Amino acid sequence: MTGMEPWVISVVSGVAVPIFQILWEGGGRSLRLVGKTLDEKTRKIIFAASKQYERNYKERHGILKVLGMREPVDLESVYTAVQFLNDEAIQSFESIENLEKFYREAKSRRFESKDAPKQVGIKVANEKQYLMVLGGPGAGKSTFLRKMGLETLKGRRGGFKHNCIPVFIELKRFTSSDIDIEKFITEEFSICGFPSPDKFTAKALEAGKLLILLDGLDEIPTKNLSEAINQIQNFVDKYDSNRFIASCRTAAHRNCFRRFSDVIMADFDDEQMQQFISNWFQSAADKQAKTGDKCWELLQKPENSAAKELAHTPLLLTFLCLVYDRSQNFPDNRSVLYRKALRILLEEWAAEKRILRDEIYQGLHTELEEILLSEIAHTGFESDRLFFSQRDIVEQIKSFLAGNLNAPQNLNGEAVLNAIAVQQGILVERAEDIFSFSHLTLQEYLTAQYIADNGLVEQLVTSHLTDERWKEVFLLVAGLMRGNAGADNLLLLMEKEMQKYINSPKLRDLLNWAEQMTAGSPGDYKPVGKRAVAIAIANAIAIANANANANANTIAITIAIANAIAITIANANAITIAIAIAIARAYAIAIEQSISYTGKLEKLNIFNNVNFTLLVTQLQALKQQIPDDKQPKQVKIAFAQNLRQTLLDAFNLTQEMITLSEEEQKALENYLYANNLIIQCKKAAVRVSPQTWEAIEARMLL
Repeated sequence: MTGMEPWVISVVSGVAVPIFQILWEGGGRSLRLVGKTLDEKTRKIIFAASKQYERNYKERHGILKVLGMREPVDLESVYTAVQFLNDEAIQSFESIENLEKFYREAKSRRFESKDAPKQVGIKVANEKQYLMVLGGPGAGKSTFLRKMGLETLKGRRGGFKHNCIPVFIELKRFTSSDIDIEKFITEEFSICGFPSPDKFTAKALEAGKLLILLDGLDEIPTKNLSEAINQIQNFVDKYDSNRFIASCRTAAHRNCFRRFSDVIMADFDDEQMQQFISNWFQSAADKQAKTGDKCWELLQKPENSAAKELAHTPLLLTFLCLVYDRSQNFPDNRSVLYRKALRILLEEWAAEKRILRDEIYQGLHTELEEILLSEIAHTGFESDRLFFSQRDIVEQIKSFLAGNLNAPQNLNGEAVLNAIAVQQGILVERAEDIFSFSHLTLQEYLTAQYIADNGLVEQLVTSHLTDERWKEVFLLVAGLMRGNAGADNLLLLMEKEMQKYINSPKLRDLLNWAEQMTAGSPGDYKPVGKRAVAIAIANAIAIANANANANANTIAITIAIANAIAITIANANAITIAIAIAIARAYAIAIEQSISYTGKLEKLNIFNNVNFTLLVTQLQALKQQIPDDKQPKQVKIAFAQNLRQTLLDAFNLTQEMITLSEEEQKALENYLYANNLIIQCKKAAVRVSPQTWEAIEARMLL
């Protein structure tokens, strides 16, 4: 007996708040030792041990240093409140076809439904005595558990509303089948200098005064897992008055803990992403430079939509913040970015967490696994499938290993698939026995890698040049082609293929008109940029003409010409945008804005023989004649025809030139899309011969 046992009982069962709060904030409140007050020496020991426990927790679990960060960061400074989905978020679908349909109708790059009901993480933790937090690698499970411990240490000032002492346990530390959680907790108190740590632990557990955070159930070595689960379950049953939060990767979860409520980490939404980035760039210099705002704005741009998809996961958002911090930009060669993200999931994250993995299969190293995954990705993407049955993937795995590693035909393909899904989270089970890649971006990258590795560039161009679903793959292939010829071959093949869309005399006449109207004009822009603006305006008038003929909608023609003039002027020196605008639609630009932009168009000096002064005068007169909704249909039609003819005359166009059939309009849109894509591929490429590009650029839109 040490004389301290009554104190132990007093602390853990006779107080309403944790020991730390009593010692730090209790004021004159005294601790009773069977009718006696603790002596001053004992008080000091307890006080010092309590402070040491808090310091230890914050030093060990309150900082982040991942993915090669130069300096650690305080967890609370970057922490972003997480949200949970109910376990039912793994939806039940009758078939892969239904799952594909559900995803297509959502029209999003994300596999998680935006409409899925979410709950604030800390609110759920307060409500549930036993909580199992599920999620993929890097979803933020460990960070959430660590944060709950930090909130508990704050006592009444924290967000955790139960008076507990937090104990964070990394389950990967239990390398043998003997998991003695009580012994581990005792050691945690002992190293901080608590008197009678074994007695204190026992009484704290009996009184239900601990918040036990069990991190990484999936990180226990496989050979010990079944026994470990039994021991943890027995421990929870024995000390069931305490609170427990456990974490596990979704793919490894076995529903083995009866008492626990299962929740799934929801992907970050836009608000959370923006908050995380703002938190990340929170130094004085970053705040002054508004680095976080600039990073978020860049991530919002359409060309970074695939990168933004990665940002829905905290791990990969951390990676993107580190990339941006180095150069204040994201690399044009996106293949480098996505390859690094893939490697983080394949090997770096596990290495940083120091998880000893069972080898997936003898000889299946990272590079070979990438090849396997690229085959799965390409097979699905080529057949327009984003979801795969477990049976199909297992057959591909067995075939690949048999062909590359002389694996036996009776190899357990399910075990290999399960290992890939659990350890890396690159393949994710979306419904029972139905898998997809965790991010569409990763499937696109792996598809591009397969095409580059297997010499399928010509097949890519001839089969998918104008299919927007393949746009990201084209850009990634351009970035992966690094040989002597670089991306020259890809660009030349694209140029050859896109010429097939100018397949009628009318479309050829339209291109000739653009050349004649802009050739030799004094404006200081490249000839292709001038032609792009001309075709943008002609195409907009053609679209408006078709719309006006179809429904006599006066606004249709007004909007289209305003769109062509307003936006292409602002970007006339940016060929990519000018061509992209040529196939765009506007929705709410009034005719008076067209007048303003017509004056700006004149200043660009890119057109020959266009009297802009006269056009402005005519548009001003027409503005006074815009019919309202109450006027007869014939009046609206007459106004639309008058406006159309005014524009045709101003730009030396004829009604016949812009009256395109559906096939011709579609062909022109495909042609313009392909021109735009070839420019983006050039930008995404690591190397392109200047001579090759100058020749291609000179021939564009001719």
